[in-house]
Amino acid sequence: MMKYEESNKTETGSQQAGTCLLAVCMLLNFRCVDSQNFSETPEICGKNVSQSCSHWVYQDPDSFVAQFDLACEDWKRTMVGTAHNVGYMIGLLIVGPLSDKFGRKNIAIMTGVLGGVFGILRSFSNWYWFFVAMEFMEALIGDICSPMFVLTLEIVPSNKRLVFNMLVSYGYIVGGVLLAVFAWLIQDWRWLLRALYTPALLFILYIFFLDESPRWYLSKGRKEEATAIVEKIAAKNKTKLDKNMLDNLSYEKEENTNLKKILASTLKSRKLRTRFFVCVIWWMTSTFVNYGMVLNSVSLQGNKYVNFGLTQLVDVPGLLIVTNILLRFKRKKPLIICFALGAVMCLAQPFVPQDIQWLSITFYMIGKLMSSFYFAITYLYTSELFPTYTRNSMHALCSSLGRVGSILAQQTPLLLVYWSGLPAFVFGSVALFAAFVTFLVPDISDDSLPDNVKEAEAIGKKDKVVSA
Repeated sequence: MMKYEESNKTETGSQQAGTCLLAVCMLLNFRCVDSQNFSETPEICGKNVSQSCSHWVYQDPDSFVAQFDLACEDWKRTMVGTAHNVGYMIGLLIVGPLSDKFGRKNIAIMTGVLGGVFGILRSFSNWYWFFVAMEFMEALIGDICSPMFVLTLEIVPSNKRLVFNMLVSYGYIVGGVLLAVFAWLIQDWRWLLRALYTPALLFILYIFFLDESPRWYLSKGRKEEATAIVEKIAAKNKTKLDKNMLDNLSYEKEENTNLKKILASTLKSRKLRTRFFVCVIWWMTSTFVNYGMVLNSVSLQGNKYVNFGLTQLVDVPGLLIVTNILLRFKRKKPLIICFALGAVMCLAQPFVPQDIQWLSITFYMIGKLMSSFYFAITYLYTSELFPTYTRNSMHALCSSLGRVGSILAQQTPLLLVYWSGLPAFVFGSVALFAAFVTFLVPDISDDSLPDNVKEAEAIGKKDKVVSA
């Protein structure tokens, strides 16, 4: 049942929200009340013309859009997502180098807890710009994924990296499904945020249960701490270590911890420079297409919560398939195939006749599945192509620059005004380009993680295909 939101929208100047030019506003669950006839007119917002409104009617008065009265203010609605992605993009440039300098464990705990704090503060906001500021700060400081991923990657044997990557990806799936369930059950956005972010405060307990990366200790010349952790891991796995192996633990120490010096020392290598630019394209494509398709899934017919959940669940069987493919065909070929197949599905979906809805949704879901595949491969592949002392920084830098894709993805629902198939067509075109640039990097599978530039440059030398 609809409820009037009593706020005068007839002023001029900065208060021009009463003039609505939005062909898709019915999708956003609000309607305009004609200021001339003073009658609720659902057809007004459906017309691609300007109309003056006395006030707005919201289907859900407890929603974020209703409480901050954002009817027809497109830029304010998309600003939240944009602020998040800009904050995340900048934060990655900070968190990565901090992780390389102060340790994966310390930064992972700090970002996890602070992310939860800023998320909870957001739920108490009564002012739109305070909400946006907290959204920005949560993304800026709350990137726990990058240091935690690199920490665990550095203690996983090369032949187990794929299994580890699959388990991490399942964590994302579970989180996405739980988000859909919580959003469905908790309609009040304030309580939803509290339910989602309060568990993040528990990351403080990792102080007692989480070990630092032994590779990071070695990179800092702290051999005793590294040896102690290796012995602890061996004891847990009931494996006997060779004393000579422990005595010979070594690492070619690199002093560069400044982001500028890291870039200079890494990118002076032509091979690593080429890989860096290719990785940035992978990340931009992955974030743009993956997040864009999730955002646009709510415009599909049916329950929006179910549709969102399905875009997550479709990855469950797919990850098992792609993991087995990666075990057999390494990284490069599967990544190219996923980009290409995803592109074909997205390019074809807009041209499916409207009376064959099941085929249109199938193409869309396959395209989304492929985007999840190449996002997961990109996450792993990027970490394997760079040396240890710069791994987290380069991974974070590629991810940060790639967030340009997720920033642009926030605007893709607005393309529906021009053509319902335009978002999918754009997704397909971008993925096709990414497939072609992947030919420029070497393949990798069971190679040990490189510890320095020389080892990183040697990756893929056994390949017959000429690579960077």
